[in-house]
Amino acid sequence: MQVVYLKPHGFQQMREGKVSLSENRILIHKQKIALKEFVFDVPISGTVYGTLLNYKGAYSKIKKEMANPPYNAEPKAPILYIKPINTLTGHNAPIPIPDGFEHLEMGPSLGVVIGRRAYKVKKENVFHYIKGYIVANDVRIPHQSYYRPALKEIARDGFCPVGPWIVDKICVPNPNNLDVKVFINDELKMVNNTKNMVRDISKLIEDVTEFMTLFEGDVLLTGVPENAPFARTGDRVRIEIDQVGILENRITPSNEVWREVK
Repeated sequence: MQVVYLKPHGFQQMREGKVSLSENRILIHKQKIALKEFVFDVPISGTVYGTLLNYKGAYSKIKKEMANPPYNAEPKAPILYIKPINTLTGHNAPIPIPDGFEHLEMGPSLGVVIGRRAYKVKKENVFHYIKGYIVANDVRIPHQSYYRPALKEIARDGFCPVGPWIVDKICVPNPNNLDVKVFINDELKMVNNTKNMVRDISKLIEDVTEFMTLFEGDVLLTGVPENAPFARTGDRVRIEIDQVGILENRITPSNEVWREVK
């Protein structure tokens, strides 16, 4: 069983538990509960940073364009953006599709949860600063802009499902070699592996903390692979990352989501 940190619905505090994906059960407070019966809240509280073009396939797709204005060169540091708090939603929560859009791009990403203040960390010491890993869906409205913040496309309400839990780093011996899969309505739509990242986790955190501080609870998304699939209203999206977990959400018209909230 894997050691995980989770937030049960209705509780403010995180809880430690154990999960068996093979048995679809969670052990918490000495009680075994079926995963389908457990209601999870968002298990993170820090800032979520996304990383652009950190998969080799995604990078190679626009590599030629990097020589053109306005940058005229390949990036020398990680390209970061923020998924603000309004984007966060949990396992089995709806993903709102805004009015006027036919589909959304799903963004499977391994999230690294920071365990202690990290600044100017050397890559050989990175894992001392990691608490664990989480599954994320960096949802976005399809767009082609790489030269200015695409806030309207990536920062909509509910555009960053995460969860269901944080798996302890000791349970994932090599996070740089994990299969990442996307299923839509139980049909496999995408497979990739974290070994295809441009910067592996150690290099990514070393380069990011060279110019900024990551604090306990912050989450660094390691990037979205190329050819991320689209999902439409009513589609059930499942993201699986080996040894980390399974995140499921349904694409739901935004007016229905907010009617339920009211």
